[in-house]
Amino acid sequence: MESLSPAIGQKAILPSTTARSDRNLFFGSVRLRTVRNIDRGCRRLRIRVQAGNGAAAGAGIEFSDPDWKLKYQREFETRFNIPHITDVIPDAVSYPSTFCLKMRTPVSEEFAEGYPSDEKWHGYINNNDRVLLKVINYSSPSSAGAECIDSNCSWVEQWVHRAGPREKIFFKPEEVKAAIVTCGGLCPGLNDVIRQIVITLEIYGVKQIVGIPFGYRGFSEKDLDEMPLSRKVVQNVHLSGGSLLGVSRGGPKVSDIVDSIQERGINMLFVLGGNGTHAGANAIHDECRKRHIKVAVVGVPKTIDNDIMLMDKTFGFDTAVEEAQRAINSAYIEAHSAYRGIGIVKLMGRSSGFIAMQASLASGQIDICLIPEVPFNLHGPHGVLRHLKYLLETKGSAVVCAAEGAGQDFLEKTNAKDASGNAVLGDIGVYLQHEIKKYFKEIGGADVKYIDPTYMIRACRANASDGILCTVLGQNAVHGAFSGYSGITVGICNTHYVYFPIPEVISKPRVVDPNSQANLSEKNSSTELVTFNNQNQGGRCETLYAIDFACNLENGADEDFESLLSEQEPEYKYDGVVGEFSGNYSIGEQEEDDP
Repeated sequence: MESLSPAIGQKAILPSTTARSDRNLFFGSVRLRTVRNIDRGCRRLRIRVQAGNGAAAGAGIEFSDPDWKLKYQREFETRFNIPHITDVIPDAVSYPSTFCLKMRTPVSEEFAEGYPSDEKWHGYINNNDRVLLKVINYSSPSSAGAECIDSNCSWVEQWVHRAGPREKIFFKPEEVKAAIVTCGGLCPGLNDVIRQIVITLEIYGVKQIVGIPFGYRGFSEKDLDEMPLSRKVVQNVHLSGGSLLGVSRGGPKVSDIVDSIQERGINMLFVLGGNGTHAGANAIHDECRKRHIKVAVVGVPKTIDNDIMLMDKTFGFDTAVEEAQRAINSAYIEAHSAYRGIGIVKLMGRSSGFIAMQASLASGQIDICLIPEVPFNLHGPHGVLRHLKYLLETKGSAVVCAAEGAGQDFLEKTNAKDASGNAVLGDIGVYLQHEIKKYFKEIGGADVKYIDPTYMIRACRANASDGILCTVLGQNAVHGAFSGYSGITVGICNTHYVYFPIPEVISKPRVVDPNSQANLSEKNSSTELVTFNNQNQGGRCETLYAIDFACNLENGADEDFESLLSEQEPEYKYDGVVGEFSGNYSIGEQEEDDP
């Protein structure tokens, strides 16, 4: 199912590098690699890089234009405008809403056309209500976690659509057939969202609600029948983990799915899944618009990796972090109780290290945290192995937490893909276990214990925090569909619930910012968020993560940057060196790895 598998847009950060014979240059989310030249010096240069095809904030904006802020806001509003049924069906009729929390029971035929005037409820959202996307006014690009539109970090308000029930709806409840589908892997809270979607649909007055079994493939497999859903069916489903409907990856062609939607008479589709699943939902939405059929497609972002753009967090993440504590505590006890003990815990996180980072912070028992966003060395004077040796010498034990996507450059590459189109990763946990045992075998030995709770942390029931989040997300997904919106997903932004156009949240995965406050907290705790090859030691250039900084060869700066950008990141355009910062960093001979 090629059209449903990959999330659209650019990748945010390339896989980690070992930095054994090259150095890394960072342009915000872009990393380039150049061959080291030991005869040249290295300077910190302030450069300007612009992204093409709308890949970065401010792309295509002429900042010399006095009206650039206004133009930027207009472009932003256009991008974040959420699609509506009336865009393709201009004569779509609206009706008074049948949703009102004054009446706790499902809507009866008596109120099918709306509540009488004496039952007026002041709980509706105005279509013009907006939520501020960014709430921090950064004064400098060098501020921790700074996200700037221009080099001066100018403040520009960016507003997104507030989620919630509207006073007018565009579907008659008695004519609605709603379907729910869960795709991808398991995640704590799936059943909570399913339950709340069903309950909210019934409050609106919907009688026909079905579940599509086992993801998108349920639309095409003849032996998979849709599952009738009602409050009675889902009443206690949230008390267990997994998915009532089952999950799977991949599926049929988009056209076949939409054919099935039409044949079944479905006019509301709720899709629960991650980036790949949302790419599929957006493709289904586009196909429905192309055919001019009245179908609302609404996503609910599901990923324990917490890697969905623009959102505070996704459901299941808090539960996964909490559940990971049990594995970390077990690894700590094993390591602390053994002579020269080392515990290793591998957690989920293909391209984003949020679970590993937050679980490490929460536990207070992790000594080294390895995540995909931060490159590291195993060997050498500033490598992980040398640091582990120091920990054993000073405290007698150590605990390492690694995200599954960390250190992939150490592992053998394959071209294998899973059903969702994701590259099959090597097992960094097993590799670390082998390398650590090998390293310590000749210097006193170490008792290494490896724990992989990968599937344990996603198959459990949602905790209280995720349960509340799932409830409100499920409610607002239904509100969005009845309000006539399609091709949207619902999420939490700055503690408020909002609707995003799907393309904006799947343009790239959300990743940990190494300069964020969370990382500063990690670095100030007992945990070492590994950045060994980011230091000006052992002849390595300093790696700079600020959006407009870079470390470059002393001569031929323009030529190097321009050629590298055009070759490795064609969607970016080098716009010249605009300044230099004090301090020279010499590049010496590359130090050999420890044997």
